[in-house]
Amino acid sequence: MVKLTQEIKEAFGKMKIFPVATAAKDGTPNVIPIGVIELVSDDTIWITDNFMNKTLANLKANPKIAFYVWGPEVKGCYQIKGTASVKTSGKEFDEMKAKLNVKNPALPARSLVIVKITEVFECKPGPTAGKKLL
Repeated sequence: MVKLTQEIKEAFGKMKIFPVATAAKDGTPNVIPIGVIELVSDDTIWITDNFMNKTLANLKANPKIAFYVWGPEVKGCYQIKGTASVKTSGKEFDEMKAKLNVKNPALPARSLVIVKITEVFECKPGPTAGKKLL
């Protein structure tokens, strides 16, 4: 598995909303804003599903997922790709739900999307745009 560098982890920590992209089995794309994302290790990200519909259906049919890390406070621009699994019970799901309940008990936390990072690419404009970093 790919392990994020310290620089990418710091950039990740500055993000408030992540644009998360998935695709249906037939290739139809979907992108949504997600605010409840946690970097749990150098190669694993947890995404809380509060209101996912098309995204969740896409992940069940096609587990590939991508998002980028970029913004005014972020140094660099990184596209992160991975493979997702969806959990609706178990230790990890319970841990995510407990954390969310402390922050915002009104959110439903319907499922946990666990992303194993597979690739990271440069996404800032210029001659290195699209270069594979990890």
